[in-house]
Parts: sequence; C-alpha cells; structure tokens
Amino acid sequence: MAYYWFKAFHLIGVVVWFAGLFYLVRLFVYHAEAATETEPAQAILKAQYEIMEKRLYNIITTPGMIVTVAMAIGLISTEPEILKSGWLHIKLSFVALLLLYHFYCGRIMKKLEKGECNWTGQQFRALNEAPTLLLVVIVLLAVFKNQLPLDLTTWLIVALVVLMAVTIQLYAKKRRQDQEKLRQNTPQKEEVATR
Repeated sequence: MAYYWFKAFHLIGVVVWFAGLFYLVRLFVYHAEAATETEPAQAILKAQYEIMEKRLYNIITTPGMIVTVAMAIGLISTEPEILKSGWLHIKLSFVALLLLYHFYCGRIMKKLEKGECNWTGQQFRALNEAPTLLLVVIVLLAVFKNQLPLDLTTWLIVALVVLMAVTIQLYAKKRRQDQEKLRQNTPQKEEVATR
C-alpha cells in the first residue's frame, strides 16, 4: 500500500515541479522584455516580476521538487531491487540534469534581481524548452523501462528539438512584424491626436 501512496504523491510532485519550472522561465522572458519599457513602467514591471518569480520558486517549484525527490526515495525504499535496473540509472541521470536546471533557474532569478543578467526574451524562450525535453525522456523511461525503443526515441527527441527551434524562430519573426506594424501605426495616431 505504501508504494501506491509514494507513487501518487511522486506524480503530484512532478506535475507541480514542472508547472513551476515552465512558468518560472516564462516570467524570466517577461522580466527580460520589461527592460525595453520606459520608466516608470520598467521599474514597476521588474519589481512585480521579481515578487512573482520568488514566490513561484520558493512556494511552488521548490516544494514540488522536494516532494518529487522524497517520494521517489520512498518508492525505491519499497522496491530496493529496482536500483539494479539500467533504465533507472539513465532516468536518474536525467533527473540530475533537471535538478541542475532547477538550481540554475534560481541563480538566474537572483541575477535578474541584481540587474546582472543580460539574457534576451528569445534566449529565455529557448531555455524554457529544456524541461520539456527532460520531461519527455524521463516519462518515456518510466513507462517503457528497459523496453524503450532507442532509435524511435532518438528521432522523437530530434524532431522535438527541431520543432521547438522552428517555433521559437517563427514566433520571434511574428513579434518583430507586430512591433514594426505598431511603430508604423503610432505616428499616425499621434498626428490625429494633435489635430
């Protein structure tokens, strides 16, 4: 019975942890893009994003990580022989990368707060795709275990990377076009307002 409790709360922790990681880096995107605003909007936005980032990281994302890891330890304690499985070693390696990503995000958050991070919104959008790839690999390993078709999985990951890169580039192009249209329409509105 303990196995099912550990597994249920492990899955809940995973969902919370990933939701927090996805949203945290999205906040980094907005935080970086706030630098293009004029004052006082820039200062107001940056202060608000700093509050949101800290709360998300400390109240949701980190507790989600702790629950995930603690319940994984509980799961392993109910089936210690699973530690001999090769697929679990690979999965734990990807989880270790995810933990590094989590703490790296905490470091970025502190740099943003100090004004020491020069990343662009586009770079943060690319960074935001890393947990997606880790999630896919970790879940596939958990489901397929030793039966994971490596050739198909490799192609799936490559396709995901290409799709994400293309999507980020298309979105950046659309944003540039929208900003250009906005710039072209702004002088016309100002002329109308002065008449």
